[in-house]
Amino acid sequence: MKVALLTDCYLPRLGGIEVQSHDLARHLVSLGHEVEVFTATPGPEGQLRGEITPVDGIPVHRLAIPLPWELPVNPLAPRELRRRLTGGGFDVAHVQTGVVSPFAWDSTRVTLGLGLPTAMTWHCMLGQVAPGFAAAGFVRRWAARGVAMSAVSAVAAEPLRELVGPAAAVSVLPNGIDVSRWRPHSSGPAVHTPADSSGPAVHTPADSSGPAPLRLVTAMRLAPRKRPRALVELVARAERLAGRGSLRLTILGEGPDRRRVQSYLDAHGIDWVSLPGRVPRDELRARYAAADVYVSPSHLESFGIAALEARTAGLPVVARTGSGVGEFVSHGVNGLIVPDDASMAGALAGLAADRDKLERLRAWNLANPPEQDWPHVAALAVAEYERAIALSPKPGRR
Repeated sequence: MKVALLTDCYLPRLGGIEVQSHDLARHLVSLGHEVEVFTATPGPEGQLRGEITPVDGIPVHRLAIPLPWELPVNPLAPRELRRRLTGGGFDVAHVQTGVVSPFAWDSTRVTLGLGLPTAMTWHCMLGQVAPGFAAAGFVRRWAARGVAMSAVSAVAAEPLRELVGPAAAVSVLPNGIDVSRWRPHSSGPAVHTPADSSGPAVHTPADSSGPAPLRLVTAMRLAPRKRPRALVELVARAERLAGRGSLRLTILGEGPDRRRVQSYLDAHGIDWVSLPGRVPRDELRARYAAADVYVSPSHLESFGIAALEARTAGLPVVARTGSGVGEFVSHGVNGLIVPDDASMAGALAGLAADRDKLERLRAWNLANPPEQDWPHVAALAVAEYERAIALSPKPGRR
């Protein structure tokens, strides 16, 4: 099968859709499929206007134009995209979309106009924008014309089902990870190390004077939607509940809220939170190995790929109800799912005091790898392509 993978954002930009699209392409190729990527993101050396840059052997069509901050927007792309898709011999198109994805939406109009079977995966929580999408009506029309709709989690799929109506099905196509890459080599009990903002910590045994601080970690874009400032506030509340010196927090990532978070730390004299910035995957695994708990404070998390990676590494995950994290974390089994920030603070304080419970949650994660391994997810993607082909109007019936 020859697949056109269409996405506003792609490498070298780093983010959830970018990395997932890249990894999906690689695993489809490993199954014997042919994949080409079409994106509005410039190449690693600023390639624009349709230049093709191979990434891991996969052709990437850079349908980008020069814009400030290399924004992945190109209203001129549809004509050239139509020409390339027409001559490309593709069997199916797979569109990756979020709440604001102009290139993905233009691509969908192009693929439908060509009669190319189209699958569309939503990587977002529609939330408050759902009424706007309902009023615009284009999502429902696309589904009625045969676009195979999917979302990355059941909670993300629910509002999408309301948008497309009962006549169209919405599948769940989860994000994937390389489970073997994130699983630790040893499943022994966790040990602890003092907080360190300069690099990954190295485990050392706790001394006999008392329990070591509970090491919390999270990886996120420091942006309002991810709630990094709220996380610091609720962990400060947990520290007051558990006792001074009982918690340490490492926030991995960069973004526009970094200054705001740092200002809060400075204003309140908090020295037990570190902000190392964005780190590569190998270091991220080391950070997880040196931590006790992963914390996910966002209630608009459509999936939570970083939380899944941490859960695969053995960390119990503490997250909010109504987020996609609930797809792979069960309350009291391998993590804690709580309704609000106050409950999250209480849950973290409780884990600081109950290390036996912490170890039980960790042991379950280590003994039970998640099902969102790439071979399984890639097979689900191929099933979506087959569904899109079945739904696509036959010639003469349009």
